[in-house]
Amino acid sequence: MNILERWIRSEWGQIAVLLLLLLAGRSSLADHYYVPSGSMEYSLMPGDRVIVDKTAYGLRIPFTKIDLVDVDKPRAGEIAVFDSPENGVLLIKRIVAVGGDRVDLIDGRLWVNQQPLAAAGNSTVENYGNRVGQLNLEHGGGPNIRGMLLPEGTVLAVGDHRGNSRDSRYFGLIAERELYGRAVAVYYSRHEGFRWKEL
Repeated sequence: MNILERWIRSEWGQIAVLLLLLLAGRSSLADHYYVPSGSMEYSLMPGDRVIVDKTAYGLRIPFTKIDLVDVDKPRAGEIAVFDSPENGVLLIKRIVAVGGDRVDLIDGRLWVNQQPLAAAGNSTVENYGNRVGQLNLEHGGGPNIRGMLLPEGTVLAVGDHRGNSRDSRYFGLIAERELYGRAVAVYYSRHEGFRWKEL
């Protein structure tokens, strides 16, 4: 038995292997995210803790962005986690449009493919099929977008607190391969404690 085999069979070696497996699972399968700001109010509040499914868009080699298997494409309305192209900070934003969509965002309200997303009778609720976004327009709508056509393989990621979100309107579109995963649910709220709120 060589030195490496003896070390792996030792108590410290087994702990190290277990930690490596846990880190690999966190890198490739599931993780959690702490919401640091109000850029996603009212869907996510500062201090919320969110479960992130890192297999939602593909299964990756641990600690890399290399996909082994494509699972699903991102869809409008999903909340995703990715690194900011500006400074590498991990962000959580709503995917409001995907490749092939034409987008207008005027005074904080979206039109995708010339259809308004605002719910009938309530201009601060946006419908994305089976998902709903509750907007916070307290600080206005932020920068407008007019007639943007998204190339295939990209997404437009915008915060629900439109006037208080540094998002794709500032740093541009996000390549699908840059998305780490989809936010599944809030499992802890600073004000309510442990709870389960699907996103």
